[in-house]
Amino acid sequence: MSLKSILFGREKSLSDRNLFHSISLIAVFAWVGLGADGLSSSCYGPEESFKALGGNTHLSLFVALACVITIVAICASYSQIISLFPTGGGGYLVASKLLSPSAGVVSGCALLIDYVLTVTISVASGADALFSLFPDSAQHFKLGFAVAGVVGLTLINLRGVKESVLIWVPIFTVFVLTHAFAIVYAMATHASGLEAIGAATAHEVHAVSGSVGLFGLMALLLRSYSMGAGTYTGIEAVSNGLPILREPRVRTGRRTMLYMGLSLSLTVAGLLLAYQLYDVKINPGKTLNAVLFDQLTAAWPHSAGTGFVIVTLFSEAALLIIAAQTGFLDGPRVLANMALDRWFPTRFANLSERLVTMNGVVLMGLAAFAMMLVTQGSVDLLVIFYSINVFITFSLSQAGMVRHWWQVRSQDRTWWHKLAINGFGFVLTFSILFALTFEKFFEGGWVTLAVTGIFVVAAFAVKRHYNGVAQQLRRLDTIVEAAQMESKMSPGEPPAADPKARTAVILVNGFNGLGLHTLLNVPRMFGDTFRNYVFVAVGSVDAGNFKGAEEIEALRAHTQDQAERYVEFARARGYGSRAFTSIGYDVTNEVMKLAREAAGQFPNNVFFAGQLLFTNETNLTRWLHNHTVSTLQRRFFLSSMPFVVLPIRVDA
Repeated sequence: MSLKSILFGREKSLSDRNLFHSISLIAVFAWVGLGADGLSSSCYGPEESFKALGGNTHLSLFVALACVITIVAICASYSQIISLFPTGGGGYLVASKLLSPSAGVVSGCALLIDYVLTVTISVASGADALFSLFPDSAQHFKLGFAVAGVVGLTLINLRGVKESVLIWVPIFTVFVLTHAFAIVYAMATHASGLEAIGAATAHEVHAVSGSVGLFGLMALLLRSYSMGAGTYTGIEAVSNGLPILREPRVRTGRRTMLYMGLSLSLTVAGLLLAYQLYDVKINPGKTLNAVLFDQLTAAWPHSAGTGFVIVTLFSEAALLIIAAQTGFLDGPRVLANMALDRWFPTRFANLSERLVTMNGVVLMGLAAFAMMLVTQGSVDLLVIFYSINVFITFSLSQAGMVRHWWQVRSQDRTWWHKLAINGFGFVLTFSILFALTFEKFFEGGWVTLAVTGIFVVAAFAVKRHYNGVAQQLRRLDTIVEAAQMESKMSPGEPPAADPKARTAVILVNGFNGLGLHTLLNVPRMFGDTFRNYVFVAVGSVDAGNFKGAEEIEALRAHTQDQAERYVEFARARGYGSRAFTSIGYDVTNEVMKLAREAAGQFPNNVFFAGQLLFTNETNLTRWLHNHTVSTLQRRFFLSSMPFVVLPIRVDA
């Protein structure tokens, strides 16, 4: 095995009949890979809410109730999105299709920033939880550990989705079991204190409202609620990640959403109540959960108590790092979807030999690495950046669903019920967005909004460039209609391809103007030298069509059909012709395989490929396009195979 195979795993074969089954996730594993982000937020979301109350900690009962209502509402709303978008209905696609492409771009860019922050805050918070076990003298190693965590997760995710999830299942299980035990133990041993907490809460409501008024009380509760808004991030991950779920995807997705909603709401509410039962106080250098677990095990035998605390906090740290998986699983997927729609460079939709969007994974890793260094791994600062963007996506998604149910009200008898769910979700998420923006704008929230705005502007600039290129390419496509008519008007027995005759092997990508111009330029430049015209076509497997065996077979059939149209055109002009086709995620490798096969059958050959040349091209715009022909030219030369590039100039 090569070093690359050892690090990232062996190449996956598209011909494997069990490929999609082997790489897809059942609901439990999806709960680990996609739900870890939501569940892990219970390690810092309730803490932020509790701390925001100051000395009025008994008011956290209201915050806990509001958190549960919010989680249930968002999960119910996204379950409807899963049903409506069975191939994947993340915030970008929902806003794009149900509102407008512009709204989709805003939602997509907000999601991308949010997923980068998911990776950063998850690893940083995991480092906080782990280093709660160590003395203050070890704290200066925390940033280095967090940076190493980002790098390690990036490498793991380059191996593949399922591989990156399965290794975390044991740790995820330990987290669920230890935290469930801690919450149940706290309730059972302090059941007598529940009535006192109710009385203390009522007393605190009267005291605070008497001191600052009813509006002051509501403002305090709203601040606490908004500061814990990070609790709800990650809920949208399942709808984004539907393409990696086991069939039937909708049922698997809804079941995963149920697991996520139940586990998150019970954990958040349970922890907030346990903080009160044990009268947890802020302790610098320790998380509130660490303080809670210390007090919870104080009466235990020393070894048992210390062991439980260590295992529980270690599982927290590990789960927070697992939560970064969501950023690596869904961030590149959103980026790929936007790249397919030409909002970002198309290279972000490409797949690696492990069938992951490698460029997107690397970009997410680099961005999280930079963010970790800039913020020095400060969870307090990252939380401010973190929460706003996800509620932009939540609000746009819910607004799109509300519009959809209103538009189909005449076809769906239950439209009012579905509209009510998404309508409540919209009011709730938009209210949180407004509160977060107002509360955190001058604390650093403006930075998140500014960066998101820059991404949106960049996306529109990229789209404008691709639209200009598409308009230029349409001028070339005017020849396609004429070519189709000529093929139909030339009946008769097609000539057979002579293997010994001079053969032009032309690399094509679909039956389009570029391929036809390349074909017609060969006799124009070389006369009637060639008696055979052989066509090599490779269908590119990317994030857009890698969604199931049916889509792969459809791509294979489409590639074959497009190549045969060239064959018909060449035969109609009196030439022998054949086509060699395949599909693959690495187009250059597949082309080389087919080229060697074609050269073996037609040894008297010359290979041709067309290369578009655009006026006013810059280094930046050049980066937006692939340079497959240039790469192939070098590989053909190294293989001692004649290769001619025919430039086709396209004026702006």
